[in-house]
Amino acid sequence: MTTTWSWRKSSRSATSGQCVEIGTSTDSIQVGVRDSKLGEDSPILTFTPGVMATFVSAAKDGGFDGSA
Repeated sequence: MTTTWSWRKSSRSATSGQCVEIGTSTDSIQVGVRDSKLGEDSPILTFTPGVMATFVSAAKDGGFDGSA
């Protein structure tokens, strides 16, 4: 079965296209992340909505600042 994705890129994305895209699946409850430069050829990392929400919250709170 092929998964259909709806992709979006940050409005703050550089015009060079070097960013990631976040997508939602129409076929299952997943959140996908891919490299916008590669587009359809990019591998897709998939996460549950809960895991993605935890990651975004930690990023907003500076949880990754200064990490190696």
